[in-house]
Amino acid sequence: MDGDELRRQLGAGTVLMPGVWDGLSARVAHQAGFGTLFVSGYATAGTLLGLPDFGYLTQAEMADVARRVYQAVPGAAVVVDADTGWGNALNVRRTVELFEAAGAAGIFLEDQVWPKRCGHLGGKRVVPVDEWLVKLRCALDHRDRLFVVARTDARAAVSLDEACERARRAADLGVDAIFVEAPESVEELATIAAAVPEVVRVANMIEAGRTPLLTPAELHDLGFDLVVSPLTGLFAATRALQEAYGVLAAAGTVRDRLELVSFEEFGAVVDLDAHYRLEARSRGDGNPPR
Repeated sequence: MDGDELRRQLGAGTVLMPGVWDGLSARVAHQAGFGTLFVSGYATAGTLLGLPDFGYLTQAEMADVARRVYQAVPGAAVVVDADTGWGNALNVRRTVELFEAAGAAGIFLEDQVWPKRCGHLGGKRVVPVDEWLVKLRCALDHRDRLFVVARTDARAAVSLDEACERARRAADLGVDAIFVEAPESVEELATIAAAVPEVVRVANMIEAGRTPLLTPAELHDLGFDLVVSPLTGLFAATRALQEAYGVLAAAGTVRDRLELVSFEEFGAVVDLDAHYRLEARSRGDGNPPR
């Protein structure tokens, strides 16, 4: 799927995209009914490297994860966190090439100083606005059909007014959507929507983050129709792993303590029967082994 699929989905209504970080999380999210998935830098840093979102991920690592997600669920539109583009405008050009080749339908491109960090952490800094705009223009000029989201972290680093002004200037370039990260109230969300009319606006819903948690319907009423919930699955999976491994370490088995998916249920998640059929055809018979 390319950016046109995401544009089509947005034309039909508000789009909610969950954060994913590998083929399994992507399949589970897609099977739950999501047509658009977000490859979260925060989730990928935590799962791939076991590190916080402090700019440790490389461009190539994110492209590789995006490719795995796309290959696992080619029927979904995959939006990828492109951080700052990993350098100057030339690096952004390369990022666009790599991510489109990996199957990405869209990217988030932000204005933080590198190395960046999660938008809901403290200590963020932003580059001069013209430096960010040059990179956005490069992404727009070099893309095929990629959906480009301009993200600014100036709300925390400078002020809400500065963030809104940066969003306006990005919208004037012709980006597909603007994303003012980490507003701290419903009133600030409304201010952002009023400041940048007639463009798709992104809302980031992080559990226990800086922005109030709202439903897609509530956000639509405020003027936000591309909603990302990047860490819900990561936080849920981490809690489940802590509980399962904790019980296993203490008791040596989880047979009496936890509800887990069964062997057969997991096989359904990864479409095991389809692979049995492929194997059978490769042998020239129609009888999958059991």
